[in-house]
Formats: sequence, C-alpha cells, structure tokens
Amino acid sequence: MAAKNGSARFEARLSEIAALTETLLDRLLGLGPVAGERARPARLLDAMRYASLGGGKRFRPFLVVESAALFAVPQELSLMAAAALECVHCYSLVHDDLPAMDNDDLRRGRPTLHKAFDEATAILVGDSLLTLAFDILARPETHPDPAVRVALVLGLARAAGLGGMAGGQMLDLAAEGRFAAAPPQMDLKDVEQLQAMKTGALLRYGCVAGAILGGADEGQRMALDRFGAIVGEAFQIADDILDVEGDAATVGKATGKDADARKATAVGILGVAKAKKKLFSLIDEAESALAPFGANAALLKAAARFVAERRA
Repeated sequence: MAAKNGSARFEARLSEIAALTETLLDRLLGLGPVAGERARPARLLDAMRYASLGGGKRFRPFLVVESAALFAVPQELSLMAAAALECVHCYSLVHDDLPAMDNDDLRRGRPTLHKAFDEATAILVGDSLLTLAFDILARPETHPDPAVRVALVLGLARAAGLGGMAGGQMLDLAAEGRFAAAPPQMDLKDVEQLQAMKTGALLRYGCVAGAILGGADEGQRMALDRFGAIVGEAFQIADDILDVEGDAATVGKATGKDADARKATAVGILGVAKAKKKLFSLIDEAESALAPFGANAALLKAAARFVAERRA
C-alpha cells in the first residue's frame, strides 16, 4: 500500500511539474521578441512550439525541480533551469528524427517535426532551442547569483556537447556502421559509455542542476550526481526493452528499430531477461544513492521506480 501511495504521489507531482513547465515554455516561446532580439519569424516560432509544447512527460524538468526541492530552492527558480533542460531535450529529439540520423516519421504519436514542416526548418528549430536553453539559464530570473548561473550553463554545455549527448550520438551512429563497412564489435562496457553520454548525460544534469541551485555541499552533490547517472543508465535500458517489447501505439514512436539498424544495446548483449534483472538492480542502487536525504527524497525514489516500470 505504501508503494502504491508513493507511486500515486509521484504521478501527481510529475503531472503538476509537466503543466508548470508547459506554461513556462509557452511564455518563453511567446510572439513578442525580448530585449536584444530583432524579430521572431513566425514559421520558426511555430515549429519550435510544435517541438516543445503539448507532449512529453517532462521527466527531466521533474528531476531538476525535485532535486532542487531538497534544498528548499524556490520553485520559480528551478522551473527556469528545468525549462532550459527541456529545450535541449526537445532539440535533441528534433535532430534525432531527421533523415540523416534516425529517419523517424512519428514522435509522441504525431508526425516528427521535419514531416510536419520540413528538414531545413527542423535543423533551425534544433539550433534555436539549444540556444534558447542557454539564454534561459543566463537570465537573472533563473538565479540572482551570477556564479550559480555560470555553473548551470557550464554543466548543461558539458552534458549536451562533445563529451555528452552530441558525442554519444556520434558513437551511436558509428555503432550502426555508418562510417565503416560493418558495425564495430561492441561489448557491454562500450554500450554503457555510449548510452551514458547520449541519454544519461541530460538526466544526470537534471539532478546536478538541483544541487547547483541549492548550494549543495560536496557530499550532497556527489549523491545526486550518482543518482542521476544510475537513473540515466536505467532509463536507456528500459527504453531498449520497450523497443523490443512495446508497440508503436503505446510508445508513441516506431519500435523494433534498434534491431533493424543493427544497434548494439544492453538488451541485445544481455538478452531481455538479464537486462530486466540489471534494470531493477540499478533502481535499488539509485534509491541507495539518495540515503543522505532521507525521507525528503521519497519522490525521487519513486521517479527511479517509474523509469523501470514505464510503458511509454
């Protein structure tokens, strides 16, 4: 019964933060230009809104807001950092779906952006959302202390760039054999590094951003860093399992694509049964990482369980 109540609390809070994030993104992507901008071209703005509004669970914003809540950070501040992270996530999905990348037609149950608009617009949407993320973090309304804002910017740049998500995407393309006659042989360690960069880096940042906003001490920051890294690994394994066992109508995108693209995944190496066992072992580790925060971390622990049990 306690676990069920915890799950219900988590789902309610996830929905609440999703709605708050949606409202904030809607404002940030308003019609009027802000100081320093000349104009906001209508087609580009419409496409940015299509990419970032009206869909997604907003799990990454949840991690930012709830990690920051451990330190009593005002929610209006953590939501700004959360919105910035969500902009990067949405940009990555737009570029991921492009014909030169994963060539997907469906995202969140509707046409991908390059199908709804066109490829050139999709590229510019990704560029603009990524840039907007750093614009948001640099604003005084994100945090009054410039040093905190700089730390947030640096952390997101590292998570999204060469040594993070973008680098992980390059490793993923290489793993498909895009740049050679055949895919390279990859072991579990190789796959884990690829996925820690491509998927895990932004999830990990979501937790670390809360620590930065809250002025966490070294032990607290390391605990949230470890939690975020473990959740990132678990998230990707769960995603790979969904690609094997899920159906497109429920997941909201095409399934079975990893095998078709000859992608190396933890599921492909371990098999579904062992991958599930590893997944739930990771969730136990994630919960243990939050021990320094005691009962205050109950919602974050429930979030880890959600990662393992999600169906979409």
